[in-house]
Amino acid sequence: VQLQAFGGGLVQAGGSLRLSCAASGLTFSSYAMGWFRQAPGKEREFVAHIRTSGGKFYTDSVKGRFTISRDNTKNMVYLQMNSLKPEDTAVYYCAARPYDLIWSAAARTDEYNYWGQGTQVTVSS
Repeated sequence: VQLQAFGGGLVQAGGSLRLSCAASGLTFSSYAMGWFRQAPGKEREFVAHIRTSGGKFYTDSVKGRFTISRDNTKNMVYLQMNSLKPEDTAVYYCAARPYDLIWSAAARTDEYNYWGQGTQVTVSS
């Protein structure tokens, strides 16, 4: 299984970016997908999750600004990030796990089997 995240970059506060994650080597439609981020000196934290059914779950700090989506025909998961803030600066990782899990577990890094290499997002003030 391989996950490759891309689409990061440098953007001004208030701007937008769309992250993409290409998955291969798995039956993508059977995998729940997540986005996490890690800022320098901090632990990796949950951002968003999408179930195999398309149900979505977000951390409170990104609700209303970020949107996770998936395209099972292309084995892709996306994270549309709008109204970006300097505190969104981090390396963003996509992750995958087979089948769905209860919402309370979706934010746990140890619930995911596979991780991408990360893409840097930098938001300037």
